[in-house]
Amino acid sequence: MKAMRMFRGHSNRSLDPKGRLMIPPEFRKAAASLGSDGALMLTNFDGCVVGYPLPEWERIEESFNRINVLDKRLRNFQRFFISGAMEVSLDKQGRILIPPHLRSYAGLDKEVVVAGVGKKFEIWNQDVFEAKRREMEEAFDEDMAELADKGFELHL
Repeated sequence: MKAMRMFRGHSNRSLDPKGRLMIPPEFRKAAASLGSDGALMLTNFDGCVVGYPLPEWERIEESFNRINVLDKRLRNFQRFFISGAMEVSLDKQGRILIPPHLRSYAGLDKEVVVAGVGKKFEIWNQDVFEAKRREMEEAFDEDMAELADKGFELHL
C-alpha cells in the first residue's frame, strides 16, 4: 500500500499578473499521492484560499449530505463553502489559476504563502499569514493549556 503524502511546511510565492500560482513541487507530489491527477478544488475558508485534492474534496462534499438542513447556520456555511469552490488544474509548469473571487476573498495580490496543513493546503496573503503566526506564538502556552484541558494530547 502506497503511503499517503501530507501537505506540510510553507513556502513564500508570488502570483503572476494573471493570478497564477506556482505550486511547490512537494505539494504537487502530495496531491498526486492522493490521486488528484493534477486537479484540485479551491474554496474560501478562514480568510484564506484552501486547496484540496479532488478525492479529499469529495469526502468533504459527502459530509454535507448529512447536515441538519433545518439549522440555518449550517445552511449558510454550506452555501458559503460550497459555492466558493472552484476546480482548477495544474498546468505544465505546475501552476494553478486562482479565480478572481477567491483572490479577492483572501486579499491575494502579489506575495503569498502556501502552507501545508495535513490533507489540504492554504494560500494566504503573506502579511496576514505572518500576523497570524505572531498571534499564535503570543498565545501559544495559553492555547496549549486550554487544548490539554479539553483532552487534546500531543506526543512529541
